[in-house]
Amino acid sequence: MPAPLRAAPPTHSLLHKQAPSFVRADLDGKQIDLSTYRGKVLLLNFWATWCAPCQLELPRFNAWQEKYGSDGLQVIAVSMDDDPAPVRATDRKLQLNFPVIMGDAKLGTQYGGVLGLPITYLIGRDGTIRARLKGAANLQGMEKRIRKLLATR
Repeated sequence: MPAPLRAAPPTHSLLHKQAPSFVRADLDGKQIDLSTYRGKVLLLNFWATWCAPCQLELPRFNAWQEKYGSDGLQVIAVSMDDDPAPVRATDRKLQLNFPVIMGDAKLGTQYGGVLGLPITYLIGRDGTIRARLKGAANLQGMEKRIRKLLATR
């Protein structure tokens, strides 16, 4: 049974603030500029290939991208692995349908420190961080939050 959905306490420094912007190349070399996704609901997931809960979440995120992409959802996965080779293998194995970028300590620090994975940020259409979910998330609860954000225009 998955752990309950946990949002960061209201005191988390990024909650209800603009998501830190970044430009990173995805695994195919395409530049991913977070600011170009304004107007969409973003699921920004920090993960790693060695993280078991991460491996369970990625296929669900794939399904959500397929199901809700036309409604304005965009998933972006940020791998915190040191080496892109296992990340590419995971991307191929799971046939991910969303951008996967390589993260690092600098990007992790921009997002309040990424200690313990997975960490998922739900970002509203206005670019504001609406939730920070740490650890194995209650995926049904996360999907409910996503639907609520998608309903907000």
